[in-house]
Amino acid sequence: MQVSVETTQGLERRLTITVPAEQVDGEVNGRLRQLAKTRRIDGFRPGKAPLTVIKKMFGASVEEDVAGDLMQRNFFEAVISEKLNPAGMPTLAPAALKAGEDFTFIATFEVYPEVEVKGLDAVSIEKPQAQVQDEDLDKMIETLRKQHADWVVVDREATTDDRVTMNFVGSVDGAEFEGGAAEDFVLVLGSGRMIPGFEEGLMGKKVGDDFTLEVNFPEEYHAENLKGKPAQFAVSVTKVEAQELPELTEEFVKRFGIADGAIDGLKAEVRKNMDRELAQALKAAVKEQVIDGLLEQNPVDVPKSLVDNEIETLRKQALQRFGGADQANVPQLPAELFQEQAERRVRVGLLLGEVIKKNEIKADDAKVQEIIAGMSSAYEDPSEVVAYYNENPEMLENVRNLAIEDQAIEFVLSQAKVTDKQVTFDELMNKSGTGA
Repeated sequence: MQVSVETTQGLERRLTITVPAEQVDGEVNGRLRQLAKTRRIDGFRPGKAPLTVIKKMFGASVEEDVAGDLMQRNFFEAVISEKLNPAGMPTLAPAALKAGEDFTFIATFEVYPEVEVKGLDAVSIEKPQAQVQDEDLDKMIETLRKQHADWVVVDREATTDDRVTMNFVGSVDGAEFEGGAAEDFVLVLGSGRMIPGFEEGLMGKKVGDDFTLEVNFPEEYHAENLKGKPAQFAVSVTKVEAQELPELTEEFVKRFGIADGAIDGLKAEVRKNMDRELAQALKAAVKEQVIDGLLEQNPVDVPKSLVDNEIETLRKQALQRFGGADQANVPQLPAELFQEQAERRVRVGLLLGEVIKKNEIKADDAKVQEIIAGMSSAYEDPSEVVAYYNENPEMLENVRNLAIEDQAIEFVLSQAKVTDKQVTFDELMNKSGTGA
């Protein structure tokens, strides 16, 4: 076998591989002889058909099979001998396979980049410090009351937290636009569902008011024809409702699984959940900064094949979020939606993989059990969940991988410049997107 390696662009490599004629002919003739022994051919006793007849009947398919096998086998031998690390399967372009001639094919593929993690001491981390305060707990209890509130019709001007029912028709440059009209549309003021200026324009309005809102679509609006455009909405308010919050009665408390209906029991359970969410948010905030710093200090090219695989994974996850939708009828989501996220994930994987490899990081059993305990704490019987993970090898291996990643993050953190920063519960939870 002869091999030549060419760097075409970036991480792409092109191998030209030549297999000697005697090896090719030996493979083809060997398979033809095997067929002659096993195939029944009309006019000949079993196993007695001449090789020329067998070749005429089966030669083309045998040559095709031999070419495929030779390419696969010799490609892997070539990348090993040339010390190449393919990032995905190659594209193979064979020449015609002919008796008595060398067989040449071209394999085009990408290789993994050479990754060297450095500059960890230049990574700066602001490690947030926060605790659940009594006022945070009170706000969360208030949020629970709002989530279970009743709505009552009021005869007054609308204000924040009121629910307004309306009809509206939107227009741009004097013409109505698609999706810009609705009847009996319900909106809670202060929810931030509408474009800037819309909800503010409803403040102080009451049932029977007819008016026009002058607003501007944001520059980053999803509809291309509306980006940055001034718009007018003709609005008619048909109902204003206020929240009627439930009292903190025994009946209300029991809705949350507190058997004795005691408010102290509810507060204890809510605080426990808030503590757990806070711990997760603190960890996530540090991890995000570590990864940002790692990426900033270590630019790395990424193989397109790995990015394409990651895009497909993200696309499938997005489709799963459609829930019960018939995925066969969902339009193919464009790759551009996931390109940036996919590239980031591949880069992070390569860099953390190098940190893990270079520092010989192995899953710490205590860390594994800590992660399992954290995941199980949200369940009614945590011991059942812990047992399930520990008795399921596949699930346990997934947790081990999480532990290794956490330990790699902790290693980078140990090398970085870390300063503590006091933050409030609300600040941290709102930034992480998990706040109530």
